[in-house]
Amino acid sequence: MVVVYGGWVLDGDVPLWARVPVVPAVCLQAVASVVLLGGGLAERQRRPSAVWLSLAVVSSLVLAVFPLVRHNYGLWAVGPAVTVAIGATCLSPRPRNTLIVGAVFLALVPGGAVSLGTGDGETAYAVFFPAGLVAFTVWTVLGPLWAWRIAGRLDRARLLEAEIAVKDERLRFASDLHDIQGHHLQVIAMKAELASRRTETDPAGAAAEMQEIRQLCSDALRDTRAVVRGIRRTSLDEELANSARVLAAAGIDVRTHLEPGLREVELSESARTLLGLVVREATTNVLRHSHAGAVEVDHRVSDGRLRLRITNDGADSPLGPSDGTGLNGLADRFRAAEGELTWARVPGGRFEVIAVLPTGTTTAGPGTPPGSAGPPG
Repeated sequence: MVVVYGGWVLDGDVPLWARVPVVPAVCLQAVASVVLLGGGLAERQRRPSAVWLSLAVVSSLVLAVFPLVRHNYGLWAVGPAVTVAIGATCLSPRPRNTLIVGAVFLALVPGGAVSLGTGDGETAYAVFFPAGLVAFTVWTVLGPLWAWRIAGRLDRARLLEAEIAVKDERLRFASDLHDIQGHHLQVIAMKAELASRRTETDPAGAAAEMQEIRQLCSDALRDTRAVVRGIRRTSLDEELANSARVLAAAGIDVRTHLEPGLREVELSESARTLLGLVVREATTNVLRHSHAGAVEVDHRVSDGRLRLRITNDGADSPLGPSDGTGLNGLADRFRAAEGELTWARVPGGRFEVIAVLPTGTTTAGPGTPPGSAGPPG
């Protein structure tokens, strides 16, 4: 705009009375355009200043009148076109479209009226060129501004995605650490109680329990370090063996039914890890929240789906509203793996946890937070 009007101002054939008012009008229009477009380019679009908008309108009228008086049909619409384009950036879609369409049709009138009134024979040019100039100017302003805003949104979305990834990793780490510490501490507490009971009646047995507590503490420290390094994995076979050992030490009868050939079933390591978490969660819940005397573990394949069912006979009370915290987290991971994890209190004071996974499945990656060791009974 400055270059176009500058060339007209420097044209010696244009009378001085027509050139002088254009100079301050161009300067004012340029400053107002920068201020108003700066608000449109901001991360949070600011409401346009009524003062600057008014100054832009007034200056654009000056820039239109004097070239139009001189029959310069290719110049007079530049200032108004810029003002219309900037005003359109500040409006919502419907008012914006109304403004643009109205401005394009209005631009047909002034040049045509002057050309017809003077009979200069340039009516077609005077009518259609300003209208096309308004439409083109609006397109050149709104197009890049739209791309600018889209790029800004994408950049903010990228930053948000990075923040969410960090938070997810923190949740995963916290949940893994809670699982490990909760399980080990529960077993250590149980072993310490057994050792304290045997101190006077069975010193040798108490010493053996204390030795196991020492080993459990070493295991907890090792697992914690492995979680920090991000290399720890839960094994289904190890968790089944550990569950049977711990429950037996607590005086709970454990009966395990494993279908022959389960080791040959096509099941990924991550799926076995997920099933191992279910065994650990159920074992921790039995020790912490039940009065079980017997636990039954049933592991089999049926209709192409692997089914793990863990039942205990110590569910003396129904689930409370805050129960199931750890199992709820695991249930989300099972759904992501196209499986299912359910739990319920069944008649006879029994509580069962049932995990189902399709054979050949893969589970959510390490970024998915596992369930923490918590209720129910």
